Amino acid sequence: MSTEVAILGMSLALIVGAAIGFFLFRMQNKAVAADAETKALAREKETEIRCKELIEQARRDAERITKDAELKAKDDFIQRREKFNAEIEQTRNEIHDRELKLEKREATLDARQKEIGRKEKSIETTRKKVEEQSAKLEIIQSEGERLIAEEMMRLQAIAGMNRESAEQQLFVRLEEKLSAELAIRIQKHEESIKATVEVKAREHLATAIQRFASAHTADATVSTVDIPSDDIKGRIIGREGRNIRTFEKLTGVDVIVDDTPGVVIVSAFDNVRREVARLSLQKLIVDGRIHPTRIEEVVQETQKEIDLKIMEYGRNAVQDAGIANLHEKLVHLLGRLRFRTSYSQNVLVHSLEVCHLTGMMAAELGLDAKLARRCALLHDIGKAADHEMEGGHPKIGAELAKRYGETNKDVLHAIAGHHDDITVDHIYTVLVAAADAISASRPGARRETLEKYVKRLEELEALACGFPGVDQAFAIQAGRELRIIANSEMTTDAEAIKLGHDIARAIEQQLDYPGEIKVTIVREIRAVEFAR
Repeated sequence: MSTEVAILGMSLALIVGAAIGFFLFRMQNKAVAADAETKALAREKETEIRCKELIEQARRDAERITKDAELKAKDDFIQRREKFNAEIEQTRNEIHDRELKLEKREATLDARQKEIGRKEKSIETTRKKVEEQSAKLEIIQSEGERLIAEEMMRLQAIAGMNRESAEQQLFVRLEEKLSAELAIRIQKHEESIKATVEVKAREHLATAIQRFASAHTADATVSTVDIPSDDIKGRIIGREGRNIRTFEKLTGVDVIVDDTPGVVIVSAFDNVRREVARLSLQKLIVDGRIHPTRIEEVVQETQKEIDLKIMEYGRNAVQDAGIANLHEKLVHLLGRLRFRTSYSQNVLVHSLEVCHLTGMMAAELGLDAKLARRCALLHDIGKAADHEMEGGHPKIGAELAKRYGETNKDVLHAIAGHHDDITVDHIYTVLVAAADAISASRPGARRETLEKYVKRLEELEALACGFPGVDQAFAIQAGRELRIIANSEMTTDAEAIKLGHDIARAIEQQLDYPGEIKVTIVREIRAVEFAR
């Protein structure tokens, strides 16, 4: 019983404690809530005050901005109105000026219209007078034709021949009468031309000789290499000829080791190969080590040096000619021309001469001198490779130039046509051909074979002997003068002058010749008597 009472007491105590604790917890929560509510009210009030202040500030700022905008708008409006008024005033002034000009123009047009009306009346009057005069002239002309016809009939009846026969006889007499006068006029005309042209020609020729003259020597197909002693010849040949065979195989030349003291001869038609062989042999002799391996090393080294020299020759030629934008391969081919000769004339030197002469002629004619020099410098470029390709050097040169970037049609045509292989229809081709002939035909430039020389002289003499009145003809001074003996009974002095003129023109039209040919007519009368 006591235990249950104790348990019951403890339970009541626990219930009462729990109730008291719950009561205290509720009281504490109410206090905290009241405090939070008080703080929230204070914050809300403070926020409301702040909002009112911000609204008031914004209102004041808006009023200020509105006032500033109004003032600015007023100023802008005033400025635009003033500008508009000024433009209107300017437009009014312009319109007024135009009105004044139009009034003046109308007055001028009125005056011109009156003048035109007056001229039209004058023209009409003149036209009527012309028509009247034309009618009178037609009557007079018909009357004159009738009188002429009657007179012609009378003359034919008197002369006993028709009109055609009379005209033919008249022309024959005129030709006989004017033959002497024609010869005199030709002579005077030639003298007049010589008086003015010879001075100019000499000036140009002197200038060309002074600027472009250079020494030319004939390059042979062999080169000699000096050796310090004849003992070196055996080392050049080598054991069983292996050294000389290796050397000839690598260089493509013939090495002649004979009994000639102090020299070894290198022979080849290709001047580049011959030069490589000559320099290589000199190096081997100086070095002293002559065997197949060393020969191969020296030849390869010399070939590289020659290639560099060829490029240097090409660049110097391009620079001397004043040419730009030329492909490196074309420059190399130009350098190879330094080792090429044509009729004993160095082709690169010849190309430079043709280049400068063509440039001078183009400048005299008012053409593009730079383009003319480019055409002339490349005109013989095919000779650098004509032994490696099929065809003549003009065709090969044009193909090479086109292959390596040359697009100018004048240049390509000059290369292909400077020997008249194609139809010449470009002025620069004509100039290049003329300069080529000048450079090739000047004294000392080339050697002619005896056959060709004799044939040219025979053609000159045969051409002259084909003219009536020529007894004999002699080509003298290497074909640069043709001396003709005229028959004194068949020709007069005046006819001899005309004969010389006709023969000179025939030579120009029928023969190919370098330079100039002088035609001299000799006509003499010999009176022979015997004293007995």
